[in-house]
Amino acid sequence: MATPFKIECPCCQARLTVDPELQAVLSHEAPPPRRAIADLGRAVDALRTKSAEREERFRQQMQAEKQKGKLLDRKFQEGLKKAKDSPDPPPRPFDYD
Repeated sequence: MATPFKIECPCCQARLTVDPELQAVLSHEAPPPRRAIADLGRAVDALRTKSAEREERFRQQMQAEKQKGKLLDRKFQEGLKKAKDSPDPPPRPFDYD
């Protein structure tokens, strides 16, 4: 009877116990969690940077919404002007059937 052996997963660094006779994984040990940021100062700087980026994107979107209102108003005025200049009446929805 072959003895089980342990290997480390190259992708996630988990430790697997494999039985060669059954060709199956007997146990799985999850890898220790990794820290995304090792230094607290770097973490604070990253949060400040992301906060500034978020504020800038918010300002840009607010400006875009203001412009969007002006654009829609201008399009409406052009459509209204075009409708007034057109001699024929608009099509009725009942005429489509």
